[in-house]
Amino acid sequence: MKIVIATDGSDYSRAAVAEASKYIADIENTEVIVVSAYEDAFPITAEPFALSAEYYQKIEEAVKEQATHFIEEAADDLIARFPGKTLNVSTEVLRGSPDREIVEFAKRSKCDLIIVGSHGRGFWGRMLGSVSDGVVHHAPCSVLVVRTPHK
Repeated sequence: MKIVIATDGSDYSRAAVAEASKYIADIENTEVIVVSAYEDAFPITAEPFALSAEYYQKIEEAVKEQATHFIEEAADDLIARFPGKTLNVSTEVLRGSPDREIVEFAKRSKCDLIIVGSHGRGFWGRMLGSVSDGVVHHAPCSVLVVRTPHK
């Protein structure tokens, strides 16, 4: 089985990693790929004080570095849930619209399951662009959306 776990570093994503560990029954025949996607920082042309290209480059580098940290943290957490066993885990940073990139990655890698956390924003949150909603509606495979209990 090939599982893609999408993370944005939030508590909701951590819950998705914890839930994913419950779906890994056959460690030897399971491959897990932890992904995080980031969008480009586009210059705003109507700015009265335009920022330099170097500034936008630094923003992009910082966001990519943050995405890398998120996937490494999630992969380490997942591996720690299987002490004494070797879990086949890899990571991938994706660049672009998160829902679109997750779906396209799942298609390319021919995965069997995508696991994402839900921020639980409801109708209006989905109207503004929910990643989990976009993945559910366009994924080439099954999708598990993990909700965390409201406190």
